Amino acid sequence: MIAADAPMDVTRTRFAALLDAHRGIVFKVANTYCRHPDDRQDLVQEIATQLWRAFPGYDPARSFTTWMYRIALNVAISHVRSDARQAPLVPIDDHDGHPALAVEDTGPEDERVRALYAVIDRQPPLDRALLLLWLDERSQREIADVLGITESNVSTKLNRLKQRIREQLADDDAS
Repeated sequence: MIAADAPMDVTRTRFAALLDAHRGIVFKVANTYCRHPDDRQDLVQEIATQLWRAFPGYDPARSFTTWMYRIALNVAISHVRSDARQAPLVPIDDHDGHPALAVEDTGPEDERVRALYAVIDRQPPLDRALLLLWLDERSQREIADVLGITESNVSTKLNRLKQRIREQLADDDAS
């Protein structure tokens, strides 16, 4: 006789394997929206919880990574928007002076990387999602699927975002 919870064990095992295989997505999203380690860990847990809750509705005929990005980004954006104690994002160094992101000090290039992260931190949540997906080398079609917009809208938004980042980096260099 098969135990009543056997299908649940199969589902749990399948979910755990998929989550483990694609856990980098969860961490990329959490790192994009939270700089403090405790906040990142909270967001990682919330994303994993929401992925588990949504897993029964996942259609295996569709891309798992697209589905996962969509949920992870929605959770992160909601987290940023609803966090009543949200202070301005700590650009790169967390409150105790240690780098929140591991960036080796390589001189002037290191400063450019820090400046880029600071500019990214100032972008609206949806633009950060777009940038994250683009930097992760996702196709415009996949970005459109994840964000729920058209491919032409992805192209337009991405071009505008890249231009805005260039301008902000130039402004930061000038000041």
